[in-house]
Parts: sequence; structure tokens; C-alpha cells
Amino acid sequence: MSEVVLVTGGGRGIGAATSRLAGARGYHVCVNYRADEAAAAAVVAEIRADGGTAIAVQADVSRSAEVERLFRTVDDRLGPLTALVNNAGTLEKQSRLDELDEDRLARTWAANITGPFLCAGAAVRRMSTRHGGSGGAIVNVSSAAARLGSPNEYVDYAASKGALDSMTRGLALEVAREGIRVNTVRPGLIHTGIHALGGEPGRVDRIAPDLPMGRGGQPEEVAEAILWLLSPAASYATGTFLDLAGGR
Repeated sequence: MSEVVLVTGGGRGIGAATSRLAGARGYHVCVNYRADEAAAAAVVAEIRADGGTAIAVQADVSRSAEVERLFRTVDDRLGPLTALVNNAGTLEKQSRLDELDEDRLARTWAANITGPFLCAGAAVRRMSTRHGGSGGAIVNVSSAAARLGSPNEYVDYAASKGALDSMTRGLALEVAREGIRVNTVRPGLIHTGIHALGGEPGRVDRIAPDLPMGRGGQPEEVAEAILWLLSPAASYATGTFLDLAGGR
């Protein structure tokens, strides 16, 4: 029986790289997307062209009804879920904390906290031996910002990723004896389109020369770490954090 992975926000950036790599390694892949159907369809087409199995499913993962529909679609079309990558997230324009308002905070919390919580819950209900499942693995995509705070740019984003880190640790302890491993990757400056959402598409190039390694990372480098954490090679890792930030 093939492994089945759901990658939220799987059509772009780190999510797309993870989806493609999972497909290449034999996973049946669900590429979740919220709005960019064309990007998700392109990733699915790449996986299928290489002989893999993949579907694209639209869902806003911050809405519980849509999450249940998403997971039921995976059940019906790909089979029993064995892996979840909580990758979907967002940030907004660079700003100081004293310039934020409640609407921005609500949007950030919904995408970066509520969505991963809802998806993790749906995954546990399917994978946990307590619920009759056969086990599995969850990888949360956090950020080095959770450690660094992102002053003058994204303190709200950093705080939301800090919450995701806390969820990783707590959930890992809850389900450690139920056959589920829960871990987190914390990317640093990675060349993806998310920086354009903050108003500075070239942010990585601006900061990269000051990093210990002198360069930004690539989505494929993060995907490799995610797939390792999902794999049997990481069978004794749970509640752990893998920093991918070039030494920062």
C-alpha cells in the first residue's frame, strides 16, 4: 500500500517543492490550495508526468467544514492518510507591532495557527491507533522567525509560528504512543514568493550576504528535510525542531 501525504499550500514555494519530491519518492500526493488553482494543477501535472499519483483539492484550511471535506476527499481518492505537511501560511506587509490592527491579526492567526490545528486534528483522527488508525507522521512548517522575532517587519507572523512550535511539542507528546510522530522544520530566508506578500520580493537577496552561509535557501532544500522527517529514517524523532536557516 502506498504512503499518502497531504501538503497544505502545496501549489507554491516550499509546498510545491515538497509535493514534487514526495511524488518522486512514491507517495500519493494531495496538493491542497486555497486560491491558486493553476499553480496546484501544474504541480499535479508534473508529478503525474513523472509517473506519480497526485490530486489537487481546493480548501481554506482555516475553516473546519472545508478541512473535513479536504480530508474526506483524500480518503476517497487516495486512500488512508499516512502523512500531513502543515505548510499553508501567510504574512502581510512589513510593519511594526504598534501599526497592526485586529483584522490583520485575525487573518494571520487563521492561516498560520487555526489552519494547522484543524488539519492536525483531522489527521490524528485518521492516523492515531486510538482511533483505529495505523500511525503516521506530521511535519509542521514553522519559521526561524519564531526564534528571531522579526522586529520591524513581521512580529505577528513570528508570534504565529511560535504558536505552531508550541503545538508541535504538545501534540507530539499527546500522540507519541498512538503511532504518530510530530516534528517541525523552521526555514530561514528561502527563495519563495512569500516575500512579495510582505512588499519586498527581493528580501532574501538583501539579507543573504549577512547570513553565516552567505546565501538564501532553496525550497527544495527544505523539502528534503520534510521528507526525511516523514520517512522511516526519522523513526525515533518526535517533538523536534529542525532549523534550516543557513546558520542564522
